[in-house]
Amino acid sequence: MYNKKITVVRNEEVAPGCRLLCLEAPEIAAGAAPGQFMHLLCAGGQDPILRRPLSIHYADRESGQVYILYRVAGKGTALLARRGPGELLEVMGPLGRGYTLPAPGERVAVLGGGIGVAPLLFLIREIKRLYRGETGGVSVFLGAPAGASLLGAGQVLELGLDLHLATDDGSVGFKGNVVDLFRHSSGTFDRVYACGPLPMLRALAGALSPGSRAEVSVEERMGCGVGACLSCACKVRSGPGAEWRYAHVCTDGPVFDLRELVLD
Repeated sequence: MYNKKITVVRNEEVAPGCRLLCLEAPEIAAGAAPGQFMHLLCAGGQDPILRRPLSIHYADRESGQVYILYRVAGKGTALLARRGPGELLEVMGPLGRGYTLPAPGERVAVLGGGIGVAPLLFLIREIKRLYRGETGGVSVFLGAPAGASLLGAGQVLELGLDLHLATDDGSVGFKGNVVDLFRHSSGTFDRVYACGPLPMLRALAGALSPGSRAEVSVEERMGCGVGACLSCACKVRSGPGAEWRYAHVCTDGPVFDLRELVLD
């Protein structure tokens, strides 16, 4: 884990209210894994004092650059949106537990709801590398309220993967949410990976076939990002019928086995 000031390469709007931040961070790029996050100090002063946890969208090990896809949703990310090329950002990372990569040849489904696509591009790229380009058994499902807010579709198509789109208003692709689209697909999958809001994860838990293994990235407010403040607690259980306990999204996650999560 690194805690240092790194240089902003670019910080561009890619969809209404969403931006792509590129950072010059060779040490982080070399050590990052899909599903991990970075903790960014968005303000130059003390307001807001807390950092913001943002998923690693992609780590380019060759160039040493790390990409963060984020939505401007509050004071911290609004300040982050103002940061321009050449400015320095104080960053901790990579942090957290990421996704477990599949075995080559396993049939894989990747689901992203809205800004939940943020950690999934890195995962998809790593799967393609692991499969040596033989990705016929990999399907990507992306959803959003409307076509204008769909993220990541162009990048998935550039990678040559099987892509399925859903919008709530039916303006692009299937009319409905991304889990409904997944339910209507004809494929069967050994592994399912997802990121999105809690209602999406609840719906996905009910849509899985008995043999599927699912890992999901959980969204939660964080204070320290390293397990010291204990603020980002979520409920998990070790097996069916077992007593639940608290886990911490920053260190035990943000990626969890979907069967472990208590989603009520």
